[in-house]
Amino acid sequence: MASRLNPLRRLRVPPWSEQRPSWPDAKPELIDAALARALARPAGNWYVLGASTALRAGRPLGRTVAGVELVAWRGTDGRFCVGPGACPHLGAPLCDGSVHGNRLVCRWHGLALSPSGRRDWTPYPAHDDGLLLWVRLDEVGGEEPLPAPVVPRRPPLEGSVAAVACAAGRCEPEDVVANRLDPWHGSWYHPYAFAGLRVVSAPPPVPDCPADDDVFVVDVAYRVVGSLGVPVTAEFRCPDPRTVVMTIVSGEFAGSVVETHATPLAPGRTAVIEAVRAHSNRRGLALTAPLLRPLIRRASHRLWRDDLAYAERRYSLRNP
Repeated sequence: MASRLNPLRRLRVPPWSEQRPSWPDAKPELIDAALARALARPAGNWYVLGASTALRAGRPLGRTVAGVELVAWRGTDGRFCVGPGACPHLGAPLCDGSVHGNRLVCRWHGLALSPSGRRDWTPYPAHDDGLLLWVRLDEVGGEEPLPAPVVPRRPPLEGSVAAVACAAGRCEPEDVVANRLDPWHGSWYHPYAFAGLRVVSAPPPVPDCPADDDVFVVDVAYRVVGSLGVPVTAEFRCPDPRTVVMTIVSGEFAGSVVETHATPLAPGRTAVIEAVRAHSNRRGLALTAPLLRPLIRRASHRLWRDDLAYAERRYSLRNP
């Protein structure tokens, strides 16, 4: 039994092959309806580039979103900037340049580009929420632009540990979102991570659903080691068409979030950027952050090694 000092519980779960099948409840029409509602939500043309910590001072970062070559950098004033990845002079890769003051300098011929841009090179709207980097690509998204991305509600920084993991696969963002909108696969597909998963409630398979009802509620135990784990209740919601947020609503680490962001790289190629902010009222969580971050990233990578196979399979069935 969990105690004030030890959150772990001994899990009493049947062998993998003897657990209750979840396929009768994982109705395709229910998952498809939840996905359709998510895809209809506005994102304001904002896309996640990666972790805020991936952008080092003085060093530009190259990325591609939906086939658009980008370069990101941070000036000495701390401002986060994103612009076209090709130098307007002769097309050099600006990610190979350097940052001097607030300007990005091309290494081919020394052309210096400022955050305000110039006639033939215009930076994009950018946003750093402290955990993730975002860029707004209006020509790609084709929506009514929003002044800022739809950032999910997160627990306070105090008493929290954050980590971001990235992976990529042969699929579209909707395949990544569909994976997360199928919570029934957890104990079957990831028995090393989850036990006793039960979907408490799911939204109805209808085109329209009130936002408060458009949520999956799940009881599950996170395995830590052997038969020891941490039981929680979690909710899954989609704030925009490329994001699924899991929030622990009761149990250990209540308030913690796992944000799964799907960013298109090219047709049939998608990056999964998963941000975790784990929160606890127990003392010492912040002190163990250097140890916990690599463990959280490793766990995310292992899960997405399997879940990308799920997403890629879904994509291949759609595109034989």
